[in-house]
Amino acid sequence: AGHHPPQQVYCASAQCLALSASQAEGPLRPATMVLSQDIDLLHPPVELEKAKNKRKRLVQSPNSFFMDVKCQGCFQITTVFSHSQTVVVCSSCSALLCKPTGGKARLTEGCSFRKKSDS
Repeated sequence: AGHHPPQQVYCASAQCLALSASQAEGPLRPATMVLSQDIDLLHPPVELEKAKNKRKRLVQSPNSFFMDVKCQGCFQITTVFSHSQTVVVCSSCSALLCKPTGGKARLTEGCSFRKKSDS
């Protein structure tokens, strides 16, 4: 079967060159690579988990959330779903708060929001 020896990757950046010149080796030295096997599968980094599909995470969690949106005209707070499929208007002044897109709803410019807590 095809057993291949591990490949070495060489780094030629200014930092690597300064280090290798001070050690009087060559202009190139092996660089450290992070392989997918080097990641702790029981405690993966948060950035990597958030980038994964919601079903392929270590613990499945949704991408959607509820948020409090403050109207830019009357400053009334309205609760809106992040992936709302309908237009949401302010109940007191009828100003447009958000409009649907294919995925997440797009807030109107000037509206501020905050994620609702889980409790």
